Amino acid sequence: MSTELPNVDLHCHSTISDGVLAPADVAARAKANGVDVWALTDHDEIRGIAQARSAALDLGLDYVTGVEISITWAGKTIHIVGLNIDETNENLVRGLAETRSGRERRAHDIAAGLAKIGIPDAFQGALTYVGNPDLISRSHFARYLVEIGVCENVNEVFKRYLVEDKPGYVPHRWATLAEAVKWIQGAGGEAVVAHPGRYDLSPIAFDAFFTEFKSYGGSAIEVVTGSHTVDQYEEYTKIASRYGFLGSRGSDFHGPDDAVVDLGQLPPLSSTLTPVWSKWM
Repeated sequence: MSTELPNVDLHCHSTISDGVLAPADVAARAKANGVDVWALTDHDEIRGIAQARSAALDLGLDYVTGVEISITWAGKTIHIVGLNIDETNENLVRGLAETRSGRERRAHDIAAGLAKIGIPDAFQGALTYVGNPDLISRSHFARYLVEIGVCENVNEVFKRYLVEDKPGYVPHRWATLAEAVKWIQGAGGEAVVAHPGRYDLSPIAFDAFFTEFKSYGGSAIEVVTGSHTVDQYEEYTKIASRYGFLGSRGSDFHGPDDAVVDLGQLPPLSSTLTPVWSKWM
């Protein structure tokens, strides 16, 4: 990317949620990859922020507090990233705790579904990949299924076993869109729709979602992300402009073996968009 622009990566994960590296190790990898401004955005969890901030300070890396909140909208799971938040905000802390609840029960149900098709002991197998037992997730099951040779990679596991209408899929009722945006704004942050290109929504549903998100005060969408194709960079640049959203950029890095795009390795945002980080930089 241009040397005149900061290399900003505002979406990645650590062992505090479903990543494979500790927060300090994610910081070190970001720095080694040339990232200038970095946010750790673990799923529904802020306990890695102190470690991440300390590591970033030691490395001379500009750090932005972040979190990725799971919501349910129109029966679909969607993720909302909160950036530049106050992680001590009581309503945010309480809301995230409520959102995390029920994950262990869901994990047992996922394991039961896999057992029915001849994959036993998946819960215990997934636990070996869990850094934070409160946040056992589909990614942990996916890594276990790769380990035992059921699939060659994590993406294949999701497609064959862990998405809707597959044997290991178990729906979960997360926070509402209104709640997530309220928690983020109450903590002084910016609400960002994570990787919108991943969601199976019709154009009409997307319009309703983006309109509702904006009505609550949501300010940005991820445009350049490791979860988008190159064609989607342009598509969501246009969508951001159409709705008046700021643009965000983040790899969605979970680990070296899972990464479609490594930390800091994405192209820059289009110059036609105002970046979300202009709110605090």
